[in-house]
Amino acid sequence: MTAATIQAIGIYVSASLLLVAVLAAAMRIVRGPGGPDRVVALDLLSLLGVAAAAMAVVISGSTAFMDIALGVALVGFLTTVAFAAFIERGSINEEEER
Repeated sequence: MTAATIQAIGIYVSASLLLVAVLAAAMRIVRGPGGPDRVVALDLLSLLGVAAAAMAVVISGSTAFMDIALGVALVGFLTTVAFAAFIERGSINEEEER
């Protein structure tokens, strides 16, 4: 086996696992029992977006995707902090969701 073949197999395996993780996070966002569970799943989804951009760097060799990964990470962090503030303030009430 050549190095290119091993890299191609690794990319396919990584992409498959990334897709499974995205589906699991999306299911938790839809079915999550409470607001905090949904916020954690949304944070995981943004992390998976960063991982997808990193995979795009490996596949294409273009470093432009690193800027995209940085932007997705920043937006994901800010949304997690904002949702945490809403939960702490009580704007997102778990009792109303049930």
